[in-house]
Amino acid sequence: MSASANVVESIPPSVLAGLVLGGLFTVFAAGLFVVGERWFPSRYGTEPRTYSGEDRRRTEIRDYLREIGERYAEDHPVAGTSVAFYLPERDVAVTFDAHAFFRIQNTTETVVILVEHEMPGRHLGRRLPFEVPEIRTDATDFQETVRIAYESLGLPRTASRSEIKSAYRDRVKDVHPDHGGDEESFRQLQEAYVTAKEHAD
Repeated sequence: MSASANVVESIPPSVLAGLVLGGLFTVFAAGLFVVGERWFPSRYGTEPRTYSGEDRRRTEIRDYLREIGERYAEDHPVAGTSVAFYLPERDVAVTFDAHAFFRIQNTTETVVILVEHEMPGRHLGRRLPFEVPEIRTDATDFQETVRIAYESLGLPRTASRSEIKSAYRDRVKDVHPDHGGDEESFRQLQEAYVTAKEHAD
């Protein structure tokens, strides 16, 4: 008789029965998960989670370019990659993708602008490499937007860029969806941060 047969014989029958039943239940549970995933596929991990609202930014940039009378093409190929907006008369590309930004910047003469998802579309004018027409906005509304941005961050209008960055990092801990916040509050905080940063002295 072999040593392995002696080991099996020395195990009490109740332990053997428990091991066999445990193995069967494990196989059964795994089968349930496989069948459940086929019938009700989970969306977690298969769809990108976006808190930035690229669609919202695209709409804002589209509206801004129309306001200043600039012709554009969307999802246009430049240097083997697709950019969100291309201004053919200026040879200017606007992208949300950092990889595309560096590829275009390093391989072509096209002026490329990297836009953060949280940047309000109206701020694009500050980054364009040409003079843009002055867009008539209500100065009161504009000042109110800036005031609300600083207030959202809990800062005075005289705050420095480093204070703005620090306040933003502190507030993110409260409003980020991964920390119990919601996407809308996070989006508003991102907009407040960009607005305050761009108007800091």
